[in-house]
Amino acid sequence: MQISPSILAADFANLERELARIAEADWAHIDVMDGHFVPNLTLGLPVLERLAQISPVPLDAHLMIEDADRWAPDYAEAGASSVTFHVEAATDPVATARAIRAAGARASIALKPGTPFEPYADLLDEVDMVLVMTVEPGFGGQSFMTDQLPKITQVREAVAARGGQIWIQVDGGISQDTIGQCAQAGADVFVAGSAVYGAQDAAAAVQTLRELAGRHTHGQE
Repeated sequence: MQISPSILAADFANLERELARIAEADWAHIDVMDGHFVPNLTLGLPVLERLAQISPVPLDAHLMIEDADRWAPDYAEAGASSVTFHVEAATDPVATARAIRAAGARASIALKPGTPFEPYADLLDEVDMVLVMTVEPGFGGQSFMTDQLPKITQVREAVAARGGQIWIQVDGGISQDTIGQCAQAGADVFVAGSAVYGAQDAAAAVQTLRELAGRHTHGQE
């Protein structure tokens, strides 16, 4: 069970310090938004490249941007260890995933809440992770969408049928109240923003989330 705190909930004036607060996490989740694919605008390549140089944990880049085919490999080259792009923004997801891997990062596809998984099931041969969004992408602090739990299970079952090691990530409204449901549905990588950065002790919050997820592993009660 891996925890990937989202720096979208961090203090942007002190990102080096904020990354140090999550040194016990597995990843630092970097939300890249372009103001087009989603209405919000966050940070891009130069900032991620610098964060990769000082982060105590590997960077998990989530690209909520148009023209993912063009830009996704650059984020791997800039230092992200995992690069996630939205299938809705890619015209050639196979080539994009291969380019990310060729640049030395893990490749991942993301699905918005309204996007079904079935049309993209064949992409499992090309990716290392599938991100099921549990809120509409664009802003932090939104409420968890329980209607996405069956999609998580659907992806988990497809991964199990295929064999191999593909992670399933969830992002949006993940907290101590919701992480167990996601783990039970089949997720094993959890993006949490305010649940970690809103806590007095971010390291303790990471550990609590990890333990809660571990108690609800898929297939166990």
